[in-house]
This record gives sequence, structure tokens and C-alpha cells, in this order.
Amino acid sequence: MTITTRTVEYPADGLGMIGHLALPAGDERRPAVLVGPEGTGLSDVERRRADALAELGYVALAFDLHGGRYLDDPEEMLARCMPLLADPDRMRDIGHAALGVLRAEPRADLDRVAAIGYGTGGAIALELGRDGVDLRAIGTVNALTTGRPGEATRIRCPVWAGVGSEDPIMPPAQREAFAAEMRDAGVDWRCVVYGGALHAFHHPTVDHTTRPGVGYHPRHAQRAWRDIVGLLDECLPLPVAVRSGRPAE
Repeated sequence: MTITTRTVEYPADGLGMIGHLALPAGDERRPAVLVGPEGTGLSDVERRRADALAELGYVALAFDLHGGRYLDDPEEMLARCMPLLADPDRMRDIGHAALGVLRAEPRADLDRVAAIGYGTGGAIALELGRDGVDLRAIGTVNALTTGRPGEATRIRCPVWAGVGSEDPIMPPAQREAFAAEMRDAGVDWRCVVYGGALHAFHHPTVDHTTRPGVGYHPRHAQRAWRDIVGLLDECLPLPVAVRSGRPAE
């Protein structure tokens, strides 16, 4: 399927963000999906995933975290992301700014919007839900973050979460805390634990230094992508005639 892509610039968190918008063929409105990146920032991995979603028939925006920068130095990434992850209001501001760009796209069906994300981008997707945003689905990988007490009751859609069984950044205690938050809030939620996978198992191997406990797992990466697409297919179904997409890496 022929798709159209373009760079979009917008302000958020005191920075000039640079996102990647992917549009399916045609001119009719389609369900829309926010795609949030890992803490290192927007890369070709998330751009390709937005493109794959557009090939399936969705309007997709891969949003930015760091003002157009990709933070390949783990210490710089942590210095930026740890304060961000500790501040739900900042995460929500970044998410709302990206959501505003997506909603301004004439091809986007404003009544059918989902948010998916990886790591920090997944935490932002969850915070949009905790802020009461009208989303049809939230899907996250490596983002079993918990929010402020009681705010998960504002989540109005199904939540799917994926995590590696050997992820030291999201250990069993974190999984239990996330499960308890979702359960206590009455959220329709699922968590898939991928056996033998580390943190960022979905992300192809990079050529720069990474934190310990990070590693690519090609088979589980494909499974997690299929699970996310399945979530979207359940919550934001497309006409069969427009479904012709390819797998993302």
C-alpha cells in the first residue's frame, strides 16, 4: 500500500519536537495511533513502525521526546528520562502535545485514537490514560510504570502491556505493582511476559553502548508487534479491504 510520510514540528517540554507522521493511501478518515519511543528517543525503528501502521490503514504519529535528538549516551539518556518519568505532569504535557498534532491531521478519526509506546514512550501513553484522555486502546512494551494513587480509575480503554521475563528494569515486583494498580482501578488489562527476554527486547541491536540488561530478542519482538497489532485490530478495527500491511522490525 502506498503511504505518505512527513516530518512535523511542534513545541513540548520547552523543546522543539520533531515527529514522524505516516498516512495511509486514500483521503478518508482513519483510526489514529500515537507511537512513543524508548528513552533514547525517536529513531528509525519507531518511524518504521508508524509506517507499518499506515500500511495497515492507520494514521500514525511517532512522537519525539528530546527535541529532535537521539540520546545514545546511556548517562545522558538517564539524566533526561529519570526526572521525566518521576513527573507525570511533564509526561502528560509531552503526550498531549503529540496528541494535538495527531488530532489536527484531517485524516485522523478523532473518535478512534489509540496510544502505544516503548519504555518512556509507553509510560507517556499510560499517563494520557490516567489523565482521562478518550483513547480506544493503550499498548506498551517495557513500561510497567505505576501512577499517582487513584488516577488509573480514569483509564477508559483496554490496556495491553508486554515485558521480558528477564528485564532487570521491570522486575517481578514492578509487574506486581502495575497489576495491582490496574486491578484496583477496574481497568480491562492484560500483561504478557515474554520468556527469556531482556529490557528493550523489541528494539533491534544498536551500535552504541547500552545499559546492562538490555538486549534484542527477534522472535519475541515479532510476537510483541503482532500482539500490539492484534490489540489495535480489536479496539480500532479497520475494514478488511484496507488491511494489507507488513510486519515491522
